[in-house]
Amino acid sequence: MIRAAIVGLGSWGQNLVASVQGKSDAIRFVAGATRTPEKAQGFADKHGFPLHDRYEKLLADPAIDAVVLATPHSFHAEQIIAAAKAHKHVFTEKPLALALRDARAAVRACAENKVTLAIGYNWRFQPALMEIKSMLGDGRLGKLLHMEGNFCGPSVYRFEREHWRQSREEGPAGGMTGRGVHLVDAMLFLSGRIESAYAQSSRSVRDFGLDDTTSMPSSTLTPGNSKSAPSTGRIRICTAGRRS
Repeated sequence: MIRAAIVGLGSWGQNLVASVQGKSDAIRFVAGATRTPEKAQGFADKHGFPLHDRYEKLLADPAIDAVVLATPHSFHAEQIIAAAKAHKHVFTEKPLALALRDARAAVRACAENKVTLAIGYNWRFQPALMEIKSMLGDGRLGKLLHMEGNFCGPSVYRFEREHWRQSREEGPAGGMTGRGVHLVDAMLFLSGRIESAYAQSSRSVRDFGLDDTTSMPSSTLTPGNSKSAPSTGRIRICTAGRRS
């Protein structure tokens, strides 16, 4: 049983805890930390773990095996490195980091300290996507030529001006940063590394906050995202059929 600590107890952090607490034989949350403990104390009491106001208290606790990060994007890399140095395994919500150098530093710290680093790219575990991967691998779908898709939802309306999710610094890739990145990762899962990319991004709906409409058109991959449209998600792949 992994003894984990949740870091960040906003709505998504609470969702992560509630999804497994008392339901899993593999993991249990035994502690938590948040910048505003008074807002989450009732939730922590309900799920049976103590709550701290400082991340460092969790890292110093030998009874904690791993940390789960549900914190603002810009915190991830530094928190991962600190956890690795404390010899705690890490599950972080996406994105891993907001800059390539920070992502590399986080991965390197985990490797050097021999701890596991996992990222919340859960689309890779969808049965349909796993079957497509298998069919591409054994040739049943032929040669992969092109992919396109979108992953949209009205999340731009859920958060007001003061919320960190509306910060352009926390979402430098617009809607791709926290939502559309699932689509990009799914495409990476199916096709492998992308050699180059560029984006078109705009703030099209509200007069504040991060860009809500972002696309990354290219000759072989075209992921898109809107944080102001109805909830939809799809991937279409184009292949050259295998000759018999």
